Amino acid sequence: MSSHHIIREKQEPALYIHYLGDFNEEYLGQLLEWSPTLIVSAAVYEKAISLGLKVDIVVNSNDQDFQENTKVIHAKSEELDAVLDYLIAEKYPAVNVIDSKSDLRELGSYIDAINIVVFTETEKSYAIKSGFKVWKPKDSIFNIEVVSYFETSNLKQTENNTFEVINDGFVEFIFNVPYLFISEVL
Repeated sequence: MSSHHIIREKQEPALYIHYLGDFNEEYLGQLLEWSPTLIVSAAVYEKAISLGLKVDIVVNSNDQDFQENTKVIHAKSEELDAVLDYLIAEKYPAVNVIDSKSDLRELGSYIDAINIVVFTETEKSYAIKSGFKVWKPKDSIFNIEVVSYFETSNLKQTENNTFEVINDGFVEFIFNVPYLFISEVL
């Protein structure tokens, strides 16, 4: 009897690759570890296939030939909006996005409906609610666009939007706005 894990569909965050560039293959492997639903932009499809990935959904295809059982989403506006609309309609709780930029503020209208984490070649960005706690080793770096007052423990500001973890341990964020957008340097 084998000891394979049984993964229930939509239990893991979906993965949408909008832009791959020089994204770290080790991080990519970690994001793919539990076989999430893999969605790619048509511009990334060939690269994804060349990496041996099984693509589930392609966005904005121009009638390319795809792997068997690959769905297509036709985006009328922004591809990322079309992907998020699709995932929310299909009741996915979360999505990891690989892109060239991580402006979460543009995605603000989706944050109540789906948990979004955006990865670029250099950082991981996400929205947090007040009371969020995370364990980090000393000297870990957060980039936080300071648009409102917030309090934190175990963190010191080193430059305008750069904060450094003081000691190994938990970092907690307390604030009065619905969300705070933070990035961790990879």
